[in-house]
Amino acid sequence: MILLTGATGSVGFELAKLFSANGNTAKAMVRSDAAAEKLKILPGILPVTGDFDDPASVERALQGVDRAFLLTNSTERAESQQLAFVAAAQRAGVQHIVKLSQLHASADSPVRFLRYHAAVEQAIRDSGMAYTFLRPNLFMQNLLGFRDTIVGMGKLFAPIGASRISLIDTRDIAAIAFAALTTPGHEGQTYDLTGPEALTHADVALQIGSAIGQPVTFIQIPPDAMRDAVVAAGFPHWQAEGLIEDYAHYSRDEADAVSPTGPAATGPPARSFSAFVSDYKTVFTPATGA
Repeated sequence: MILLTGATGSVGFELAKLFSANGNTAKAMVRSDAAAEKLKILPGILPVTGDFDDPASVERALQGVDRAFLLTNSTERAESQQLAFVAAAQRAGVQHIVKLSQLHASADSPVRFLRYHAAVEQAIRDSGMAYTFLRPNLFMQNLLGFRDTIVGMGKLFAPIGASRISLIDTRDIAAIAFAALTTPGHEGQTYDLTGPEALTHADVALQIGSAIGQPVTFIQIPPDAMRDAVVAAGFPHWQAEGLIEDYAHYSRDEADAVSPTGPAATGPPARSFSAFVSDYKTVFTPATGA
């Protein structure tokens, strides 16, 4: 039996949909009835109650599981939650963990997200369980968080200058996770996952504007301005600081490489940004009369 964590998030839900569409069965650990309800539309996905901060519930969710997909919300507790899950999985006899990590995960990174992913990866290696680490670059779907200024002002704000990022679609990440969980040959592998091209935010704005038929302009802003904006939007301070560290990482041209062993290693080639924009065009299109 396979256990999916994070199954109602951007990557996890796409993964759950793949399991259902392909006739596979999997348990999905959820914290609430509302989350379970979201998954009930997917045949073969079996919601089980579990909370990363409740060890007993995690142990119950892991009963009978031999493979697990590990993904938590990005909070200041993510490292401790994932380390506890790894230990519980080892005790439960799980044989293989597929972990969603991040490109350039490293114990000595200045980016907190990259440090915690590296710590969890090492714990999984040390556990003796088989592993597959998925290390994606910036999600294309993260740009949906910029919708309000794109729709309302025709502007995309970020502290990144002309640096390029090889963004990846979450659907491609899910496809690789599905392959790693359901087919042999991925044990002991670390996959760097990127899209097929590296784009500046000016390129991104131009492509969104072309798709919706209205100009969208990239505007460079200081990191403090982005921090203030995301905190005002409701981001916790820890996550906001981490986002600024991520963007500093991007602005140093450390996320512009296109991986030769990306999604094509386990399936079709990665989606282009233009394909993503075409699929999500209505999200970025102002309502009539707006």
